[in-house]
Amino acid sequence: MTQKKQIGLKEQMHRRRRRRTRKKQIGLEEQIRRRSDVVYRIVELYLCRTLYIRRTGSFGRVVLCRRKKDNRYYAMKILEIADVIQLKQVDHVKNEKSLLVQVQHPFIIELLWTHHDESCLYMLFEYACGGELFTYLRNAGRFCSTTSMFYAAEIVLALEYLHKLNIAYRDLKPENLLLDRDGHLKITDFGFAKKLTDKTWTLCGTPEYLAPEIIQSKGHNKAVDWWALGILIYEMLAGFPPFFDTNPFAIYEKILAGKIDWPKHIDPIAKDLIKKLLVPDRAKRLGNMKVRLLLF
Repeated sequence: MTQKKQIGLKEQMHRRRRRRTRKKQIGLEEQIRRRSDVVYRIVELYLCRTLYIRRTGSFGRVVLCRRKKDNRYYAMKILEIADVIQLKQVDHVKNEKSLLVQVQHPFIIELLWTHHDESCLYMLFEYACGGELFTYLRNAGRFCSTTSMFYAAEIVLALEYLHKLNIAYRDLKPENLLLDRDGHLKITDFGFAKKLTDKTWTLCGTPEYLAPEIIQSKGHNKAVDWWALGILIYEMLAGFPPFFDTNPFAIYEKILAGKIDWPKHIDPIAKDLIKKLLVPDRAKRLGNMKVRLLLF
């Protein structure tokens, strides 16, 4: 791939993702002006002061709170029950809560408290003040090998932990990785995560990060997370994913074709790791302790 084409694809990807980010921020000031009584009631129950509200995904909002007694910050996810039902997200929301209450790991966002009333669902999380990894990657253009491998190592530890609990995460991407005050990662958004005893056939995830077995409906397992890690490492090093197009179906075709253009600046060790993660045959794909051995 020529440098000019790489820059063009990179800019297309950033425009697409900026549109997603703008959608989250639409009406922010209006949301602040029109905070509902129910938000104040639930925040007050936890002795917090509401600082700002932002949109999250296609429904719901996240409220940044500060507890009055110790000035600690928290993030409260608020979902309108009517929206959850209308958008057929009931199972996803139940699944996210049931999995998050089971996990506790330094590189996974912690769910501290849940509540519901007649109109809303409330989930209180620890606050990761650094924001999304995607924002830093977009601003930097790309990360150096040291930074990329540092983040990859933390993700490996989190995925190993989840896989020991038979949980497949299934939505790894920069937008779902938050940074805490010390610069460490926190995996968030467990809407697509699933407890697996065998294979599953659900088509879910972000097109650029889907493993071949998901696209081909062959049934998939926890190995899809290692494929996604390979995509993420490539994107951190290159500034764009290895398979990209404005049309999702064209992305799927490129993933199944498996042809990757390698920027010259990617070092051989990182390239070797990515190649071993992006193996179409999940039985031969690198995973678990083998990834750890290469990274550490």
